[in-house]
Amino acid sequence: MNTINDKWLRIVGITLILAFSITGNGFHRQPLTGDILLRIFISLVSITITWHVIRAIVFHFRQKYFSRKDIWKRLLLTFLAGSVATTVSLWVTGAIRYWVTHGTLLGYHSYGHTASITINKATIALNLYGFDFVQAAVNFIFFQTIYETLFFARDSALYQKKLRLAEKEQEKLRTANLQSQLDALKQQVNPHFLFNSLNVLDSLIEDDPKQARVFLEELSTVYRYLLRANDQHLTELGAELDFIQSYYHLLKTRHGSGLTMNVTIDDRYQTYRLPPLTLQLLVENAVKHNIVLPDQPLSIDILTDAQSHLQVRNTIQRKTVRVASNGVGLTNILTKYQMLNQPKPIIQETDGQFIVTLPLIANSIE
Repeated sequence: MNTINDKWLRIVGITLILAFSITGNGFHRQPLTGDILLRIFISLVSITITWHVIRAIVFHFRQKYFSRKDIWKRLLLTFLAGSVATTVSLWVTGAIRYWVTHGTLLGYHSYGHTASITINKATIALNLYGFDFVQAAVNFIFFQTIYETLFFARDSALYQKKLRLAEKEQEKLRTANLQSQLDALKQQVNPHFLFNSLNVLDSLIEDDPKQARVFLEELSTVYRYLLRANDQHLTELGAELDFIQSYYHLLKTRHGSGLTMNVTIDDRYQTYRLPPLTLQLLVENAVKHNIVLPDQPLSIDILTDAQSHLQVRNTIQRKTVRVASNGVGLTNILTKYQMLNQPKPIIQETDGQFIVTLPLIANSIE
């Protein structure tokens, strides 16, 4: 894009230069005769022609040398060509003005009598070529600066616009990528949990039918919540705690005294929000990576602090046999908080405990 809409610049610029020409030649002090009007009209034509010659040269070289690596070459060639063209333009328009007002070119001079040329025995006086060129060069630099400034402003605005569009596209791609990751992570609830739960249920049906019914109800509650949670970005802490109690019941039935869970939650945080299944993922992660035995029980604590944080802690008693892990649990949680533009959860190990600190969200995010 090597042109600009300079319509109003030309109108205002030509008008101002014409006004300077009128005052500079003293036309405003003279009676408004036909001769004065003719001279003003000729000045207008001369200024307009010179302006458009300069404009055409600037646009031509900008079109030809548009690359940034050619910027100095473009500026130099534009200056040289423009200065020569402006010199010729001033001579030609000056000669036309002289001829119209005098009816002949005899005696014409550009601005002085230091040089002359003869055509068909007619002598035309000119300034020294060097002086004319310098004057034209100064005039051209003025116009070139105006147009280069306009192009720079236009290019800067276009660059900023493209930059904003690129940032928006990048943000859309990032969000889409995170959403696809989240959708994939939602489907990665450990299938072994279901198989283990069904095995426990099978045993209970024979040994304790009443307990089996309770277990089945809790299992149904867990999977209803799992299915519903896939369609939500946030859930209330109170609902998540109700769910984790059902989930804990299933784990407790399987592990017995090998697992304990303590929940200490300030009631004012019951309506605060967090991504669904966060507690389930952390509890599952704790059970998966640590020894859970009656003589070496795993303790899990869920509590809140005064800074609107939810903490999930578990004792560290890692299994001697390394457990295969793809990092889904913690990755899922971090991805959810990132998508919601919330502070990043803090994960740390200290004093024999694995601690995950989660920001609680006071208001719903659509």
